[in-house]
This record gives sequence, C-alpha cells and structure tokens, in this order.
Amino acid sequence: MSKKEEVLKVIPAQGILPLYFNKDTQVSIDLLKALYTAGIRAVEYTNRGEAAFANFKAMRKVCDAELKGMYLGIGTIKDAATAQSFIDEGADYIISPGLVEDVAEVSDKNGMLWVPGCMTPTEIIKAENMGATFVKLFPGNLLGPSFLSGIKELFPKLLFMPTGGVDLERENIAGWFKAGVCAVGMGSKLVTKDIMENKKYDELIVLTKQVMETIKSIKH
Repeated sequence: MSKKEEVLKVIPAQGILPLYFNKDTQVSIDLLKALYTAGIRAVEYTNRGEAAFANFKAMRKVCDAELKGMYLGIGTIKDAATAQSFIDEGADYIISPGLVEDVAEVSDKNGMLWVPGCMTPTEIIKAENMGATFVKLFPGNLLGPSFLSGIKELFPKLLFMPTGGVDLERENIAGWFKAGVCAVGMGSKLVTKDIMENKKYDELIVLTKQVMETIKSIKH
C-alpha cells in the first residue's frame, strides 16, 4: 500500500484530524506526543509562523524515533516551493487552505496526498479534475453540514472533511457525519490556547479520547 493510500485509511479510521501550530519546538513535540498517547495516528501541523519549518523537522525526528505509525502532515501550504521543502523534510501529506495547482503538481510528483481547501461546488469540481480524492471544506463554520448534504451526491468518489468551527459537542460532530464527512478537522477547539500555554497535556489526552469515542459512537 502506498503512503497516500495509508493516510487515506488512517484519517477516516480515526474520524478526526487534529491540527495546530505552536512557535515553541518543545511544546509542539509534547502536544504531538499527547495526541499519540490518546490514540491519534495522523496530525496536521500548520505552517503558520516562522518557526514552523524548524519545528516540523524536530517533530519528524521524534515521530521516526518514538511515535511508530504516526503520519505527520503539513497544513497551510500555499505555494510549490514551500510544499517541496516540507516534503523534503518528510511530510506525509500536504494540506492547503485553497486550490493551489502547483502544490497539487508537486504533491503528485512526489506521490503525496494533497488535500485542498474548497468552499464552492466549482472549486470542488476543479479539485476533483486536478486529481484530488480528499477535500477539506473550509471554513467549515461558514459552510455548515447542510452545504455538504446539498452537494454530496454530486461527488460520490470524494472524501470530505470540514475544518474551522467544528466543536466538541456531540450534536455538532454528528451533524457533519450525518451530512457525509469521513472525518472532522479540529484545531483550537481541541488543542486550545489554555492547553498550549499552560502545558495541560493530560487534559488534551482526555479530550481527544472523548472526541474519538463520540465519533466512534456516531459512526456505529
């Protein structure tokens, strides 16, 4: 199985893709370890600050040495050069906030899963025609589950995941899964400012396990 296929199995299996950025390298690593302890095997680190590249390199080393089976993706990728630099450092998949053709090309060339952010049927059609199999609905809070319910049957082969505005409430998560997502992207509602600033890693483990249990019960 190719890495691309593996990632496409892991994210829907866990039903959630945690995403975060922290400028501190050690905090970034400790958050990753806490998510791993909770049972997470795919994480999106977001390229949202000057420290992102150096932090990612350090996180990749930790994954390889200690976190067996963890797929480390990079998000907020808006151009080909940035995509290539993270691929060279061992990114397992690439996530963009929008449709970036040259990022799709670089990802394809490297046999890498590319997940574009889309918010209209036109963008989703374009993404599908560019070879995308997994689409991020972004921003999720503006689109809402009813948007996906309305368009889902037009795209029977695509996997969808909302990011932005997905909260920890069962009702909110259930609404998305009922509409047909394969997973939900969760950033600041899960990896909160309080958890990051006060290093409440145990709290993150508990929260993550709860969300995974909620998703499991919704799916069954």
